[in-house]
Amino acid sequence: MADWKRGLRRVLYPAYEARMLRRMPDSLPQHIGVMLDGNRRWAKAVGRDTAHGHRAGAANIEPLLTWCDEVGIKVVTLWLLSTDNLNRPARELEPLLEIIVEAVDSLADQRRWRLHPVGALDLLPSSAAKRLKAAAEATADVEGMIVNVAVAYGGRREIADAVRSLLSEHAAKGTPLDELAQVIDIEHIEDHLYTKGQPDPDLVIRTSGEQRLGGFLLWQSAKSEFYFCEAYWPDFRRVDFLRAIRAYAQRERRFGS
Repeated sequence: MADWKRGLRRVLYPAYEARMLRRMPDSLPQHIGVMLDGNRRWAKAVGRDTAHGHRAGAANIEPLLTWCDEVGIKVVTLWLLSTDNLNRPARELEPLLEIIVEAVDSLADQRRWRLHPVGALDLLPSSAAKRLKAAAEATADVEGMIVNVAVAYGGRREIADAVRSLLSEHAAKGTPLDELAQVIDIEHIEDHLYTKGQPDPDLVIRTSGEQRLGGFLLWQSAKSEFYFCEAYWPDFRRVDFLRAIRAYAQRERRFGS
């Protein structure tokens, strides 16, 4: 991009963002899910290695959470690493995990948000899992926004884990299987999801131009609105976030009625 265009954007965008904030609609989402996609493609586009892309992506997490605070979002779920990502070569996965854990440590140190790891943490190296759990413990008393940190997360795995937990609970109580089959319902499974007790996401944002869920919050997103942004995650800006909020507010949510 030409330098004059960058300069023009630096001048115009703050005023545009301020105007959007002043005109923020009343119908805001309570819970936003964000698929932070495109770090590797961004790195390739700027001629850098994959780790540089992941670090740039990690650096954009705190600004996003600050933007969410500005408009009053109550819960944010960040998909940082999927169960499929665990199949990447060790030379990429190991530094990526360290970048993720360092980013979560940094968020915990600020004590601005209540961190809640969601995912199959048992699939992670024990050191990484311990640090994620420590971040949750360190922020358990924080009154701020809940931030679900989805690491080693897969929607199908979550549902399987929920059913497994439900069965184990009733096995411990001695509930006969045929009796359980007669009474089990949606609420029973929801009570065993990673996000139990939280509202489902009203809005799911995916960056990088991809238009699919890829297994993100499969159960919880049944009634979510979706916003797909062309920008790679490291390039996702405040104005992109505000546009997503505005697009959500402009939709008529009928839920089948």
